[in-house]
Amino acid sequence: MGSDSETEKTTKEKKKLILLAPIAKPIAGKKLCKRTHKLVRSATKAKCVRRGVKEVVKSIRRGHKGLCVIAGNISPIDVITHVPILCEEADIPYIYVPSKEDLATAGETKRPTCCILVLTKPVKGELDQEVQEKLRTEYEQVVSEVKQLASSLY
Repeated sequence: MGSDSETEKTTKEKKKLILLAPIAKPIAGKKLCKRTHKLVRSATKAKCVRRGVKEVVKSIRRGHKGLCVIAGNISPIDVITHVPILCEEADIPYIYVPSKEDLATAGETKRPTCCILVLTKPVKGELDQEVQEKLRTEYEQVVSEVKQLASSLY
């Protein structure tokens, strides 16, 4: 029975990779994907996130900085093709994750989410020093890995 569940997991992972959009580069590996979801989860609790294409684009144009996490299995792809360009112009690091459902779960919403912008600090109010420090270390760790992955592509 154990081998059946393992084969089901690998087939699910293969299906996720097959459904990826052709522009989904740089794509996060398993380890980076897990860290990114953890960062999104902790940033959501601290209310340092913008969900959805409309909110993310609005925040980028207003000059907010952070990490943009984009789902790679969006259909139609035209919905998010402009987001990486905006991120590059604003010097915001971005990373693709395989599943929009997993991204929504990390962002604590039931609705699948195309993209999330993890902000460095909340737009309104202040955070506790301890929470802010924890969020900053997680953020810096993920961003350094994303930049390293992106530099290896180009």
